[in-house]
Formats: sequence, C-alpha cells, structure tokens
Amino acid sequence: MDNLAFAEKTNEELFDMYRESQDRAVKQELTMRYVYIVKAVAYQMRDMYSDFMQVEDIVNEGVIEIMKAIERYDFTKDNKFETFISRRIRGMVIDMIRKNDWLPRNFHKDSRNMEAATATLTEKLGRQPTEAELSEYLKIDVRKLHRLRRMSTMVNVLSLDMTYDESEQLLLQIPTEDVTAQPERNFLRKENFRLLTEAIEKLQEKEKLVISLYYVEELNMNQIAEILEVSQPRVSQLHSTAVRKLRKYMLNQE
Repeated sequence: MDNLAFAEKTNEELFDMYRESQDRAVKQELTMRYVYIVKAVAYQMRDMYSDFMQVEDIVNEGVIEIMKAIERYDFTKDNKFETFISRRIRGMVIDMIRKNDWLPRNFHKDSRNMEAATATLTEKLGRQPTEAELSEYLKIDVRKLHRLRRMSTMVNVLSLDMTYDESEQLLLQIPTEDVTAQPERNFLRKENFRLLTEAIEKLQEKEKLVISLYYVEELNMNQIAEILEVSQPRVSQLHSTAVRKLRKYMLNQE
C-alpha cells in the first residue's frame, strides 16, 4: 500500500491494519503521524534539559519510543494512544535526565547557599529579594542564578518522583498500566494519591495554583507567570517550595 492510500486511512484504521498484518510500512506511517506529540513534549520540557541536551536528542529517542509503544498499546486497557504515548514520552525525558550526569559538582552547595541567601534577604528586607539583589548578595551572575533555580526545581521534582514511583511515569500523573491485577500496588497507589491530595490542600493558594497549572493543565513556567502576573523566576520559586512541602509531608507519613 502506498502513501496515498495511507492518507485516506484514519489512525484507528491503521492500528487495526497493523494488528492484523504487522506490516512495517503501516507502523512507519503510524509513527510519523505521532511525531508531533514528541516535539510538543520536547518543547514543553526543554527548560528541564536545555543545559545538557538538545530538542533533537529528545525527538530522535521519542521516535523510537513511539515505535515501541505501538507494539505495547492495548486499546482495551489503555486510554487514547495520544494520551498513552504522551505519558511515555514524558517518562522517557525524565529517564534521560536521570541518566545524564547533568549536576555540577558544587550544585548542592550552591543550592543551599541560594536558599540561605533568600531566607536572609527576605528577613532583612521584609519581602522576597529581587533577582538583582540575590545575585549581588551571592556574587554570582544572574544567568547562573536562573540555571541554578531551574536545576533546583528539577531536582525536587525528581526526588519526589523517585521516592514514590520507580517506573518511568511522573508521580503526579495517573499511570495508564492496569494495576488492578496487583492489589498491593493498587492500594499503595491509591494511598499515595490520598496523601498527595491532603498535602496539596495544605499548600498556600498560589503554590496550589502553580501545582495545578503545571501538572494538570500542563502549562509551562512562562505561561503560568503570565496568568499569575508575576515573574518566571517567582513561579519557579513557588513550584520548588510547593514540591519540597509535598515531599516533606509525604515522607513524614511513612
């Protein structure tokens, strides 16, 4: 079957064809139809990896992930393929970040210094310090401060994720795999979800809103900043603070 004939087929029809024939050409056509999802996720998450990977790296790996997902997708158990592959791509990006040695040697020390400086200046000024004030106090370039904040935010997300879920999926997303056949895992997942819901309710309103916009609405930091009418670094700070609170709450429940 040529490309013109494929063009007349819906994605669902192509899936049916592939299940019956296992034709490589059908699989390639399906893969190309879903590359846009890889690109969308890659651009949404690029702030998390831009210091050590390129968008093209994510897209190349994502194409392979789509081909694997076509084989594993079960329309009787999983959500729409778009949702299924989107979550797998996000998990893939997180996994790539984990496997890369992307943290500078002095990251943890610099991160602690930044938090201590923020607390000191906040107490001294009676308000949150500006980027210029924080940069001057720490005697570092504003660009380095931005990078440090991005990495700090990502570390908090990964720490929370790795504490409660060793799979490729993000903690704050509901998995697509059928875990009902495994009662223990199903119970733990529901219990973690309940605890996480309780923890989120204890956040300040702006922190709660940032968590909702970022994880549920899947907006990026710049979009959230426009909605809240604050700076992007302020959104990053709210996000980082919220994740630390969530992690502390859930660890204390063990």
